[in-house]
Amino acid sequence: MDLNRIVFIGRTFEEYMKMFALDRSEILGKRILDCPSGACSFTAAANRLGADVTGSDLAYYHKPSDLKRKGLADIQHVVESLEKHRGGFVWEYFKSIDELQDARLSALHQCTEDMVQNPGRYVPAVLPNLPFADGEFDVVLSAHFLFMYGDRLDLDFHLSTLKEFLRVSREEIRVFPLVDLSGNRYEYLEDVKRELLNCGCTVEEVSVPYEFQRNANSMLKILKKRQIS
Repeated sequence: MDLNRIVFIGRTFEEYMKMFALDRSEILGKRILDCPSGACSFTAAANRLGADVTGSDLAYYHKPSDLKRKGLADIQHVVESLEKHRGGFVWEYFKSIDELQDARLSALHQCTEDMVQNPGRYVPAVLPNLPFADGEFDVVLSAHFLFMYGDRLDLDFHLSTLKEFLRVSREEIRVFPLVDLSGNRYEYLEDVKRELLNCGCTVEEVSVPYEFQRNANSMLKILKKRQIS
């Protein structure tokens, strides 16, 4: 895995709770997989509250110290880029670029520190394959990966990844957001929903109380009805 090809940036626990329209009662007592989890602090913070969360990402093949160094450089790059593209974002959750930078740095530090202290929570994997047992988790959360890279990851990859999420989950999957990097709705979303329905799932688009990238304000909530073979 070439570290230079990995963007190691993550969201905070508070962002996750809004992105996925979660409250604390929904995570306590649950086994949760965050994938791909990147430099997000959800795993670290949720486990401190008493949840049972595992993060999985291809970045975790690298040492925490290398990831932290990479994350700091990536955050700086994003901040510089945002100065030129402010119009593509909604400045309500974050009031300024400085506030955004503070949040990204907080997530990075919490994540990499927890990786050192609790390495078993951070499992390396390359989608669409996961090293987990069938039904190992109650819930799978997946943010800022599926649908966002529709220009690089084809429909077959999306469907294979979602079926793998279904395999390792017992109850549900939540995917955020439903737009690509340009803020346009993922063009094959209806095909994805149709395939999930054919798998026996209940599928719902849910508006969420979070929007930073413009138009990224809804998630796909997939309730599992039966095992996927």
